[in-house]
Amino acid sequence: MQPQTSATSQEEEYKLKDTKPQLGERWPHGILRGFGGWIGGDKATSTYDLVEQMYYLYVRVVRAKDLPVNPLTGSCDPYVEVKLGNYRGKTRHFEKKMNPEWNYVYAFAKDKIQSTVLEVFLRDREIVGRDDYLGRVSFDLHEVPTRVPPDSPLAPQWYRLEDRHGDTKLKGEVMLAVWMGTQADEAFPEAWHTEAASVHGEGVYNIRSKVYVSPKLWYLRVNVIEAQDVEPLNKSQPPQVYVKAQVGNQTLKTKLCPARTTNPFWNEDLVFVAAEPFEEQLVLTIENKASSSKDELVGKATLPLTIFPRRLDHRPVDSRWFNLERFGFGMLEGDQGNQLKFSTRVHLRVCLEGGYHVLDESTMYLSDQRPTARQLWKQPIGILEVGILSAQGLLPMKTKEGRGSTDAYCVAKYGQKWVRTRTVIDSFNPKWNEQYTWEVYDPCTVITLGVFDNCHLGLTEKPSTGSATTKDSRIGKVRIRLSTLDADRIYTIAYPLLVLQPSGLKKMGELQLAIRFTCLSLASVIYLYARPLLPKMHYIHPFTVTQLDSLRYQAMSIVAARFARAEPPLRKEVVEYLLDADSHMWSMRKSKANFFRIVSLFSGLISMTKWLTEVCQWRNPATTILVHILYCILICYPELILPTILLYMFLIGIWNYRYRPRHPVHMDAKLSLAESVHPDELDEEFDTFPTSKSIDVARMRYDRLRSVAGRIQTVIGDLAAQGERLQSLLSWRDPRATSLFIIFCFLAAVLLYVTPFKLLAILAGFYIFRHPRFRSKTPSVVSNYFKRLPSRAESLL
Repeated sequence: MQPQTSATSQEEEYKLKDTKPQLGERWPHGILRGFGGWIGGDKATSTYDLVEQMYYLYVRVVRAKDLPVNPLTGSCDPYVEVKLGNYRGKTRHFEKKMNPEWNYVYAFAKDKIQSTVLEVFLRDREIVGRDDYLGRVSFDLHEVPTRVPPDSPLAPQWYRLEDRHGDTKLKGEVMLAVWMGTQADEAFPEAWHTEAASVHGEGVYNIRSKVYVSPKLWYLRVNVIEAQDVEPLNKSQPPQVYVKAQVGNQTLKTKLCPARTTNPFWNEDLVFVAAEPFEEQLVLTIENKASSSKDELVGKATLPLTIFPRRLDHRPVDSRWFNLERFGFGMLEGDQGNQLKFSTRVHLRVCLEGGYHVLDESTMYLSDQRPTARQLWKQPIGILEVGILSAQGLLPMKTKEGRGSTDAYCVAKYGQKWVRTRTVIDSFNPKWNEQYTWEVYDPCTVITLGVFDNCHLGLTEKPSTGSATTKDSRIGKVRIRLSTLDADRIYTIAYPLLVLQPSGLKKMGELQLAIRFTCLSLASVIYLYARPLLPKMHYIHPFTVTQLDSLRYQAMSIVAARFARAEPPLRKEVVEYLLDADSHMWSMRKSKANFFRIVSLFSGLISMTKWLTEVCQWRNPATTILVHILYCILICYPELILPTILLYMFLIGIWNYRYRPRHPVHMDAKLSLAESVHPDELDEEFDTFPTSKSIDVARMRYDRLRSVAGRIQTVIGDLAAQGERLQSLLSWRDPRATSLFIIFCFLAAVLLYVTPFKLLAILAGFYIFRHPRFRSKTPSVVSNYFKRLPSRAESLL
């Protein structure tokens, strides 16, 4: 009983859980004086209604003026230190500046404040010895005002510096603004937080929350038509050439021209992915196959992508001739300065495709389906709001000062908009409480959220695995399909963060979210269900499966490279994890899971077959008699067959409404076979490509793959044999079998002509539903005849 109880508890751990957070907590009603200051009831609402309110004391340090000069050095290197209890924050220092300007914002979490006095010190930085004291300003927190957006920002004021005891005014003033607010304040994303007190240097920029926008991606279609006057280096024989095109890291080649000629012809399409702003250029080279191991450069042209037209539909664009040169840059035809110097030229039809959606994620869980060209976009049909509340029970991801630690942040991706929460330092239960909004253009899309451990804080942390890598570690991922959400309903759910590791499936914690999908037009949503999933250019001029895979990989690489240059960067491992860059890799576990998914699809058909078998065997005589009666009615009134089927499906749908899912779908460990996967299969799944394992391990896995492929081969062969037996009915490969079949067809046709069809149908039904005592245990005549028909299996070597 103990293993069964353990398995049950584990299944419960992997399920979704309802939560009841205090969303959209209002400010105190009425006039309230206290820690929050003065506030009236007309300001008692918050713009963040899908998160729990988190209160912060904000301190904005703007600038200072008229600071005193050090009598020894004759200058002043000022900086500001903000002190609240045990928390201290320092601005940068300016050298020899009497009127410095900082414009720093500090945010102190209210629940961690242990003092009632805020002190702001101005000091003069000294290289040797203690920094000189210039003055201070103190605030009683009970007197700090409260600001509630959408109020305008609190205006900073000048404060005269005081001595250490506050009795005497000193020379110099500092401009400050101090107020109490929430995470809805516009100063929150850029503020220095007390949670990050241990982070210094460049690490400060890596903990802030940011919104990223994917670069605008285009498909660049290069139609290589022909070339003229190709001159090889060796003029003793005509050239046999091909065209190589390169855009950034993408390189494609045309086929080798079959004929040796100075005017080769190809008419081939080469498709690339390009991103705005267009930093790469199209580099074309014509290369001659001088020998089996040597290709020689014949000509080269470098073309900026901005000169090519942008196409919105399938109408062809005009072709153009481009001159080539052996060295240097390409130029357009008609360049008078080089017209006589260069004779080789290439004929191209190049355009930027705006009617396609550039796929950078799997079509199984697309988050955006709009074409590249903005002119082709429709109006949004809804609004998606997500409150990223917190994570609970995270596991330690690295060691810091000899103890386990996790610096977690969350990334959400939907459409072209990516959001990243701030990093909560050294917490296994981080609270973000950040709310984000997306426009929805299609409900049949998926939002993806991932939680990561920040390994770029500039601290002395080490990964818990002992690896020296500096990649941000994966904590877990969540996918939510919008079409499974009820409109205008707030879902507050804790999603399990499941990660498949080489050691097995592990629950890394829980991610608590608040989600709301608001439908702006129900008619537009219903209309979309009848529209194609992708823009129409994908169906008018479709790409091959191989092209789509290659283009998707290039699009992911471009997006990852652009985000890596942002500040703070959204790193490559984060982008690839959310875009499922490795979803195409072989996995025995995934193959088995997909096989069982197919089997489950036929479970209804199998159940129906079992029920019909029980009816035919008279297991329940009353049910069999009722089936006879219903069958006779449908045969006598065939016009009732289709309405009866549709009514039956309607009633099943109404009945199943009582058992509809109450939660959106989530990562299913049982469906994924993640709990029962064999360790060696898991090790194979995490192997690199090409493999990094020993020859013996690779040989064992290859033999296992051959065994599995052999069984698949047998099944495919059996299916082919059944189809070939059907074809052999009239092919006269077996003259006797074909003779029997055509004689049967003739006699059956005569019988059907002279006998009412309804009578024959009723007799056939009664024969099928006959009692078991009238049945034989041997196969039927039809089955015996069919299995004796020839197939082409014996023709295989």
